[in-house]
Amino acid sequence: MATVIADMTMSLDGFIADPNDGVEQLFGWYDNGPVTIPTADPGLTFHTSEVSAARLHEMLASAGALIGGRRIFNITNGWGGHHPMGVPAFIVTHSIPDGWPRDGDALTFVTDGVASAVAQAKAVAGDKVVAVASANITQQCLDLGLLDGVSVNLIPVLLGQGIRFFDHLKTAPIQLEDPEVIEGTGVTHLYFRVKAR
Repeated sequence: MATVIADMTMSLDGFIADPNDGVEQLFGWYDNGPVTIPTADPGLTFHTSEVSAARLHEMLASAGALIGGRRIFNITNGWGGHHPMGVPAFIVTHSIPDGWPRDGDALTFVTDGVASAVAQAKAVAGDKVVAVASANITQQCLDLGLLDGVSVNLIPVLLGQGIRFFDHLKTAPIQLEDPEVIEGTGVTHLYFRVKAR
């Protein structure tokens, strides 16, 4: 059975982007080392430290599906129809955007809520990981008890304002297990299992 894990890069003060959706201050770790990590997108290659490279390899190898929201879809223009992880992506939205879906793309638009998106993604992922790549969708998954783990790539920067990873939780407090900690270059990789409720 698939495991549902939220994975985001976050500032020390809890932001996953600045107020304009910028991630320049956060994503430096993807290009600060000697190890080349190709993605399913030929135009996107990471260069990280050995420690972070091992973390990324594990993440890419274990991924079976991805869930995102309409905001990340709009910001990335739907990744051109194929997410760089190379897995089917499920986009939670109130309405399907104009011009989508397109022939040959790997995106499914889910208009009947987060629980439906998780169920569809888990069915596709099999025994692999369903990655959640959206703050709002992560919060909804936590509130619904659908998230198994939280992966945070913690960056030593204070943004002061922006989009928070955990801003609108309705069922807090939510208990997490002690973290697994991996120290990279310019980033600390943290993984927390969500305690059963």
